[in-house]
Amino acid sequence: MIDSIFKDPVFWTLALFIVPLIARIPIAVSLGMATISVVWFWDMGYQMLSYSFYAGIAKVPLLAIPFFILAGIIMEKVGIAARIVKLIKELVGDVTGGLAIATVIVAAFWGAVSGSGPATVAALGLILIPSMAQAGYDKAFATAVVSVASGLAIIIPPSISFIVYGDIMEQSVGTLFAAGIVPGVIVAGFLCLAVYLYSRLRGFRGEPRESLGALLRAFFDAFWGLLTPVIILGGIYGGVFTPTEAAAVAVFYGLFVGLVVYRTLTLRVLYEILSETVVSTAVVMLVVACAGLYSWLGATVGIIDKIAGLLLGVSDNPTVILLMINVILLFAGMLLDANSIMYIFLPILIPIIRTLGWDPIWFGVMMTINLAIGQVTPPVAVNLFVGARISGLTMEQIARPAIGLIAAAIAALALLTAFPILTTFLPRLMGLM
Repeated sequence: MIDSIFKDPVFWTLALFIVPLIARIPIAVSLGMATISVVWFWDMGYQMLSYSFYAGIAKVPLLAIPFFILAGIIMEKVGIAARIVKLIKELVGDVTGGLAIATVIVAAFWGAVSGSGPATVAALGLILIPSMAQAGYDKAFATAVVSVASGLAIIIPPSISFIVYGDIMEQSVGTLFAAGIVPGVIVAGFLCLAVYLYSRLRGFRGEPRESLGALLRAFFDAFWGLLTPVIILGGIYGGVFTPTEAAAVAVFYGLFVGLVVYRTLTLRVLYEILSETVVSTAVVMLVVACAGLYSWLGATVGIIDKIAGLLLGVSDNPTVILLMINVILLFAGMLLDANSIMYIFLPILIPIIRTLGWDPIWFGVMMTINLAIGQVTPPVAVNLFVGARISGLTMEQIARPAIGLIAAAIAALALLTAFPILTTFLPRLMGLM
């Protein structure tokens, strides 16, 4: 029995991925190494690996990923994020929990620019964490709010995770973007309620408003930044350009604002922008390519059919299966990044989605919210990790105040899972479904 297990390529496909992952080897390396080893040893046609690697990323929809990464970094470096934060601070004043609530709102707004959780933490954390600490907020709580709220970046469109999901599931990215708006607002609302209750309990308040004139100046200063999601989403749903073209438009709009309006774009800043974009894009696309290879291997050796059959065999009740899938995705999100999970788990889930007749658009939004929660759930918790580096605190210090915020996000997930209409009614109203 044991001998037959060790001779089974399914066992080695899982083992050669999980063991290096536990040893903290980068996920792209773990995925690629497992795929190459099994394909070579079982002679599955290693000659096709290079072609499959290329084919996995040579897709027009995925071209939006580097453009949105570039756009987000441009708008951070040229000062758009700082101006939006200043406006929100003027709006909320010294309302109880106002600055923390404003942080959630700004993170949701910035998600409509960057599409990446860790990038949003990095862009906003340097400004908002010191601002909240200076206003009397507990630094660990301030860091937790920024880190958890930044998970909204992969829910609020445009979202890199929606682009990846649409590519794998062959669904319209524009429809996914439309479907993510209301759920993103609902999750943000639950987080706002949680931070208000915590702030009221601890007596956290912001700083008094300066004057109406200061508010107006902050508004006009942030006006060009506020136009960004209007241009991106308005252009997509107005039929002016596709999501991929919208990403390119966002890049040139950011360059225009930095060069002509704010005049903060210098050659040195441009070099920093391009350097960070190359690194971030390379990391994401390498994971996408290797995860695509691993997904193909899983289908070839039969993992996908076996796991899908196992899940369907546990119960014939769709609610039970959906609950199991949510739990599995939550745990997966604790260990892996969102894009890798999409490529590894979606091929397994596709037969289940089709068998049970679930709407793939609703499922994609639900899955993405699940993965957003995973970004702030230890042990990996990539958003908390970035927040810890910015604040100088430990993960343990940040995780404690983050628990209530994570619970609020899970409550929002439960609501959106139970009522799919909350996700699908807007794209239906827009004629996209």
